[in-house]
Amino acid sequence: MIGSTAHQSALFYLPLASQISLIKDDLLETIDPLLDDEMLVEGVRKRLGGRRPRSAVTGRPGIAPDRLLRCCVLKHLKGWSFRELERELRCNLLYRRFTHFDADPTPNYATFSRNFATLGRDLVEQLHARVVGKAHEEQVASGRKLRSDTTVVETNIHHPSDSSLLGDGVRVLTRHLKRLLEQCQVGALVVVDHARSVKHRLLEISRAAKVSTEAGRERLQESYRKLVGVTGGVVRQVKQVLGNLQEGRLVVTGSTTHVLAQLTCLEHYLPLVEKVIQQTRERVFGGNRHVPGKVLSLFEPHTQVIRKGKPHKPTEFGRLVRLDEVEAGLVSQYEVLEGNAADTSALLPAVLQNVALFGRAPRMATADRGYYSARNEKQAEELGVEQVAVPARGRLSGARAERQKARWFRRALRWRSGIEARIATLKHRFGMLRASYKGESGFQRYVGWCVIAHNLVSIARDQVRRKVLRCQES
Repeated sequence: MIGSTAHQSALFYLPLASQISLIKDDLLETIDPLLDDEMLVEGVRKRLGGRRPRSAVTGRPGIAPDRLLRCCVLKHLKGWSFRELERELRCNLLYRRFTHFDADPTPNYATFSRNFATLGRDLVEQLHARVVGKAHEEQVASGRKLRSDTTVVETNIHHPSDSSLLGDGVRVLTRHLKRLLEQCQVGALVVVDHARSVKHRLLEISRAAKVSTEAGRERLQESYRKLVGVTGGVVRQVKQVLGNLQEGRLVVTGSTTHVLAQLTCLEHYLPLVEKVIQQTRERVFGGNRHVPGKVLSLFEPHTQVIRKGKPHKPTEFGRLVRLDEVEAGLVSQYEVLEGNAADTSALLPAVLQNVALFGRAPRMATADRGYYSARNEKQAEELGVEQVAVPARGRLSGARAERQKARWFRRALRWRSGIEARIATLKHRFGMLRASYKGESGFQRYVGWCVIAHNLVSIARDQVRRKVLRCQES
């Protein structure tokens, strides 16, 4: 059952509440009225009520939609983990007032994690669109100026070496296989834990990789051969257990629910581990350094290799994200791209989404030279963009050089450089440097909440600035 948004404070809490109201937080005080928007709360309420046919009216009392919305925003405003969110809500009266918990008990971190996951990526996109729409209504941004850029958001994985991926495969398959056999007939099958053997193989590979001689390469391949053999043995045992369960030769004596849960995990990880074995053979023994569709993580299989040409970080592991920014530092749109897409394909979608959000094309659109193509420039102008300021690559013609020396073009490029600072703010202030939510859907939710929290701060900052200007004028 969904909790009510009509919160009534306990009688003995009222004297304390009057004292808490004297504690001020300039940021939270300005964001608080923005989160009272009925469309934002209603979107969360519908999602909580849609989990089961009668979730809205039956079952145990759950978290209220306004509280869940405010907890999501607070977590990303502060860059906390779920455990830190639980701890801060328990001990900080200011955060209790902001999230409307007051004297009521707060959930634990596991409850927060489950409820946050309930708000899927489609709802996060809707909430983001509503925040941008509210900024448009408040005349914070009109969409007349647009700048766009792409950046890499890392997934929460370790460095993906072939040996570590094989070790992860052995560890995960063995763990779920043991849990499954605990619910089956005693002595039906013995599972050998290869953790010690795998650890020795990983150490051997690490030492051999530091030696560039022919003997070192032979030791490296020999250690890899042993590790692949161990992993292959575990894969064959998992296939044997799955076959025995399907044919009824393995008797289940415990909880069927637990068995089904472990079967689901094994069926998820098994093809990924087989792919890791295949790509290791191709890379280590076959000499093929570029394997298409390489698995970089068993836990975040959507991770991709991104190369942006950065000298200090030539290769990044995560996803490419396009960010579009309009006036007042408002990120009007974000999109998680597939693969290492060229930036030349990103300008037109940015302009089209600006038209969808604000009802018109921007007067000026700018981006770095990676976005440039003559076709992009022409199509943007056909959509109604008066000034397309994207510098061309290579040797410039006389007409092109004259265009790029124009005052409006140079002014637009100076404004464009501000999106680099915006990306740095999103990454270091709002935690978008590395997404910590699990899975591809969780990755997109994480990016979306970072952008929403940033936009709320941008709207609040603009409202405060206007209030100060009005006071000075009066």
